[in-house]
Amino acid sequence: MKQALIICAAGMSSSLMAKKTTEYFDSKGKDIKVDAVSTSEGTQKIEDSEFDLFLISPQTKMHYKKLKETGDRAGKPVINIPPQAYIPVPMGIEKLANLILQELPEE
Repeated sequence: MKQALIICAAGMSSSLMAKKTTEYFDSKGKDIKVDAVSTSEGTQKIEDSEFDLFLISPQTKMHYKKLKETGDRAGKPVINIPPQAYIPVPMGIEKLANLILQELPEE
């Protein structure tokens, strides 16, 4: 199973996005789980490297550089989520899912 982690300001909107995106992947027969944490936990989660991909929510993009540096050290991809892929409606969920599929490292 592949895993992606959304890093967000407080983790509330990202928890909803993670749940809906995981459900989307399930409906498509993809074995990908999406989870979410707050920015305060983000650096440690990247250092622990339990996830395959780290996604930075639009409202926390000011932390991208620091989180990306941590990801580079851990050998894990860290990317920004564009605002249009961070809307909890079907089109936004599909855009986020496609971004994850595009950015997940191959095994």
